[in-house]
Amino acid sequence: MKKVSGLITSLILASALMQGCATNQQLNKSSDTLYKEGESFYQRGRYEEAIAQWKKVKESYQSPELITQAELQIADAYFLNGDYIEAATAYEDFRKLHPSHDKAGFALFRQAMSYYKQINSIDTDQTPVKNALTIFESYLKLYPTGEQLGEVQEKIRDCRDKQLQYEIYVGRFYLKTGAYKSAIGRFEEALKAYPDLARRDEVLYYLGRSYLEDGQKSKGREVFGKLSSEFPGSAFITDANKAMDSFF
Repeated sequence: MKKVSGLITSLILASALMQGCATNQQLNKSSDTLYKEGESFYQRGRYEEAIAQWKKVKESYQSPELITQAELQIADAYFLNGDYIEAATAYEDFRKLHPSHDKAGFALFRQAMSYYKQINSIDTDQTPVKNALTIFESYLKLYPTGEQLGEVQEKIRDCRDKQLQYEIYVGRFYLKTGAYKSAIGRFEEALKAYPDLARRDEVLYYLGRSYLEDGQKSKGREVFGKLSSEFPGSAFITDANKAMDSFF
């Protein structure tokens, strides 16, 4: 029994020694080796493992240049892994630490895209739309000739359209529930805030409907007249005519 016990003890000690050696080997890896290992994981789509290696690069304090690269790569890995909340934070941190870096513009674009990727349906929290639009607009101001300019302009139009869709959604809810004055206010503000968007005819239709339902027939007629003159080919004109027939 003593021999068996001694053998077990020896095996445990040997195992601990081997683990200690392995740990020391990990600790003694250069930042360049750790970075390359992270890059290998990244290329194979193993983003979480890549992030783990690049975090070790940051913790090594061996190479400021590699640490900067690792910071951006970590953000990219989060983004490609679909971890958009973490990606947005990582890109923002990178820009704060390296505002004059030649990749600062790209980081700002990707930060905006991280918010954009969090956008869901119109009937959910619109904070990601607001955040994405704010950052995209910041990109336009800071990098008016930036590499991502075309896509940023496209995304700004899309975010504004989503915001208008939300205003229509809320206004229609007010209209449906009989809160006509709230509906009128919402649609009027939408016309002022988004004068250049394609859904203006839809807003005019629901605004006219809201006025009619609120008993303001002359205002409803005026708005529908505007709809017909500004958008003669609109699909909402037929519905507007039907609404007019039901109230006059």
